[in-house]
Amino acid sequence: MVASSIAREQDLVKLSRNRRPRRGTRRIGIHTSSAGGVHNAAERAWRLGCNTFQIFSSSPRQWAPYELGRPQCDEMKRLREYYDLKPLVIHTNYLVNLASTTPVFLRKSVEAFRGEVERALALCADYLVLHPGSFRGADREAGLLQTAAAIATATQGLDLAKGHLTILIENTAGAEFSLGGSFEQVAEVLDRLRGVVPIAACIDTCHTHVAGYDIVSETGMRRTLDHLDATVGLKNVRVWHCNDAKAARGSKLDRHQHIGQGSIGREPFRRLLNDPRLAHAAFIAETPIDVPGDDSRNVTALRNLLKQSRRPT
Repeated sequence: MVASSIAREQDLVKLSRNRRPRRGTRRIGIHTSSAGGVHNAAERAWRLGCNTFQIFSSSPRQWAPYELGRPQCDEMKRLREYYDLKPLVIHTNYLVNLASTTPVFLRKSVEAFRGEVERALALCADYLVLHPGSFRGADREAGLLQTAAAIATATQGLDLAKGHLTILIENTAGAEFSLGGSFEQVAEVLDRLRGVVPIAACIDTCHTHVAGYDIVSETGMRRTLDHLDATVGLKNVRVWHCNDAKAARGSKLDRHQHIGQGSIGREPFRRLLNDPRLAHAAFIAETPIDVPGDDSRNVTALRNLLKQSRRPT
């Protein structure tokens, strides 16, 4: 029994070394299930071929918080170090709306977001992704102001910098009352929070495409990235959500599709993954799992689009 356990451990070490990314390559991963405990997501991510990953730290559609035990946090940290999985990205609960005009809903959102921050710190996560919210019942400018103020309120007394945690504001598909449908709106939230909390951006390819930006043509991609650089700043985009789109450009419909099988196509992802200006960022898919193995296939699709570094390891 002991001999077989040692042999398995040696095999895992050997596999881990083989899967360890070369210096200079991109960090590629996928949103991974945390069923059975958040620490299990690290094992799943590694087996899918990831060197970074994203999780929910609690149920994405329930207010009730998930209580993280210290053993889970310690095991997550151990597995991430063992498999060289970085950064760890946590996506905020979908119910959270820090731009809400309903006092009770806003209070619940602030409390829930504070819980997200506390769990992210406990898990030693690098990034916490947040949709900026919906301003129904107000106006867009008031919504952006309230989202920034609510983030400041929710994080009061928590030392995110000491925990090496950065909040990422994600762009959205641009539906009627949603905030973040333009790069300018993302940049405004970032500008309001500089010096208050560690803050940066997450850009979703599907959201960008259906919001109306051209990332499909080579010229369009260049112009869109230049626009993003002039507003948010490419250096401030720490995570790219790599999702193809089921809907057409400008449709405002947030429907994710498998890499290369939607209205974006494969080549835009190739350009993103190999753009030297984005070498600092993590690329994480949030693609559907329609049949078993789709998650692995989407990670492989992104990896196959990446030009491998020729620098020595």
